[in-house]
Amino acid sequence: MSIGEMLGQSAVLTLLGMCVVFSFLIILIGCMNALRAFVHAKGWDKEKEEKVVSPAAPVASSAPAVDTNAIVAAIATAVREKENQ
Repeated sequence: MSIGEMLGQSAVLTLLGMCVVFSFLIILIGCMNALRAFVHAKGWDKEKEEKVVSPAAPVASSAPAVDTNAIVAAIATAVREKENQ
C-alpha cells in the first residue's frame, strides 16, 4: 500500500468520523429542544409561589444585625493597605 492510498483512506476515515460526531451532536440538540418544549408544555419550568404567612407580632431573630457598609469599608481598607505594601 502506497503512501497516497494510506492518506486517501485516512482522509475518508477522518471525514466519516467527523460526520458521525456532527450527526450525533445534531440529534442531541434536537432531543434537548424537544425536552425543553415538553417541560415548558407541562409547566415544570415555573416556580411555585408559596404564600408567606406573616406572624402577628414580629419575631426577634437570634442573628445579630450586620452593617454591610462597615464590612465594605474594612475590605476596601485592607485592599488599599495591601496595594501600598
